[in-house]
Amino acid sequence: MLHFSEEGTGQAVVFLHGGGPGASGWSNFGGNVPVFATTFRVLVVDQPGFGKSPVSERDGHYFTVAAAELASLLDELGIEKTHVVGNSLGGGTAVRFALDFPARVDKLVLMGPGGLSLNVFSPDPTEGVKRLFEFAAPPGPSPDKLEAFLRTLVFDQRLITTELVNERYEAASSPSALAAMARMGRSFMDPSVAEQGLLWREAHRLKHEVLLIWGREDRVNPVDGALLAMKVIKRARLHVFGGCGHWAQLEKRDEFNRLAMDFLLGGAQ
Repeated sequence: MLHFSEEGTGQAVVFLHGGGPGASGWSNFGGNVPVFATTFRVLVVDQPGFGKSPVSERDGHYFTVAAAELASLLDELGIEKTHVVGNSLGGGTAVRFALDFPARVDKLVLMGPGGLSLNVFSPDPTEGVKRLFEFAAPPGPSPDKLEAFLRTLVFDQRLITTELVNERYEAASSPSALAAMARMGRSFMDPSVAEQGLLWREAHRLKHEVLLIWGREDRVNPVDGALLAMKVIKRARLHVFGGCGHWAQLEKRDEFNRLAMDFLLGGAQ
C-alpha cells in the first residue's frame, strides 16, 4: 500500500508530488499541509517507488499504475470521493485518476501537470526534462547533477540550498530508488502503454472543475503547455504566477494556499 501522512478532518484532499529524484509527498507539500488541514482531511501520499512507498507490482504506464494504487489506498481508508492536488508527475497521476475513476474525484488542482500539457512553442525535451534524464545517465548520479536539475525547478535560486541537495541526493541515489526511477521512465517510452501518458488526448473527457496553476518561468513544463488544456477542459480555469518556476506551491506558498483553498471551498462554475 502507498505510504501517506494524514492531518486534519473534513472532506478529503489528496496531495500528489512531482517525480524528481528524491521527491516525496512531504518534501513537496510539507509547507502547505498546516493551512489545508484547518479545513480538510489532508492525505500526503508518496507515489509508487518514491519516499516510503514500494514500487507497485502492477504493470502498465506509471500514471495508470499510480492512479490504481491511489484507488486502492482510498478503498482501504473508506474514502469514496476526494479533491486531488497534483504537481508535475503528481498532476499526471491526478488526471489519470480522474479519467479512470471519475466518480471518486471532486475538484482537481494541477500545478504544471505532466502528460496534460502540450508544448506549443517550447522545445521538447525541455531544459528541466533534459536535466532529469542526465541525473542517472553514465557515469551515474552525483550531487552536482541533482543540483543542476533542482535549479531548473525554481525561479528563486536561493531555494536550492546545500541541505536540500544533500537530502534529496540521499533519497535518490540508492540502488532501489534508481531502479524505481528507471522503471518509471521505461513506462513512458514503452509503445504498448505510452499513449496512456498522453493525457492531453483525453482531457476533453474531464467533467470536473479544474484549477490549472503555472509558474511563468517554469523550465520543466513551460506555461505554453497550458493552452491546449484550457481549450479542451470544459470547466478549467488558469492562474499564472510571475516570478515562479515549477514549484508554485513552494515559491508562492501563501498565494497558492489562498488560491487553492478558495477554489476547493467555492461553489461550482
